[in-house]
Amino acid sequence: MADRTGDILLGMVDHPAELGADRPLVILLHGLTGCEDSTYILSAARHLLDCGYRVLRLNVRGAGPSRPYCGEHYHVGRTADFRRVLGQIPEELTDNGIVAVGYSLGGAMLLKYLGEEGSFSPLRGAATICAPIDLAGTGLHMRKPRNWLYHAYILNGMKAEALATGATISPEERAIVRAARTVWEYDERFIAPRYGFRGAEDCYDLCAPMHFMPEIRVPTMVLSAGDDPWIPVEHYRAFKWADNPWLLPVLPPTGGHMGFHGDTSRKPWCDLAVEKFVERIATIEA
Repeated sequence: MADRTGDILLGMVDHPAELGADRPLVILLHGLTGCEDSTYILSAARHLLDCGYRVLRLNVRGAGPSRPYCGEHYHVGRTADFRRVLGQIPEELTDNGIVAVGYSLGGAMLLKYLGEEGSFSPLRGAATICAPIDLAGTGLHMRKPRNWLYHAYILNGMKAEALATGATISPEERAIVRAARTVWEYDERFIAPRYGFRGAEDCYDLCAPMHFMPEIRVPTMVLSAGDDPWIPVEHYRAFKWADNPWLLPVLPPTGGHMGFHGDTSRKPWCDLAVEKFVERIATIEA
């Protein structure tokens, strides 16, 4: 990374048995507490490889295999890291361009990046799956009693990442992380002061993808399910999609949170949607 921390992000490049014609490189960005080996990332990678695409499964800062090589931590606003990665990918992998696909928090980071870059983004296209676009609203939803089990699971994973070997963390911060009872408290007392935000709400407001989506200027499919238990579909329905023709909202009534399991195939439906979208991008701009 270019911030003088010495941090190194790791990723796995997968090559298909036979590279298809005019196939761009596809970068997969995992979600909160995920990594290159998350189930949904492996599923998408296998499907895209079968379709002849090269795939880069990227671990964001301090996640998965990147953790031992990063003293710092990722958060939803850290789009400079992705920008840096795009500038370092070897040219032999990008001769047909790049398409990025972000899942959950990875999708939120991707939407923010795309809005920041506008027409200057080097990506040929992008897609997001179940991304939280209203961070404050999603945070409130996550703290509802019905979501306590998933909330606890995610919080425990965040704590494990922050305290793992390789992380640069002071004794005071270590105590704060261990004592956090909610994701909001983790962000309020650890992430926000460490990375220059006034608090969790300030971070959520400044980094919310919905503020950046009007400025996106590359073809972008935005997929989320009406019955996602953790990402309220109302946030998607409230967005003015007609104001930005570069965005393609795909909002099926069912699918859960990154599930999209059909009754006629073992492949998640979102993998098929990504394939068709990337194929169209390759065909139109080839």
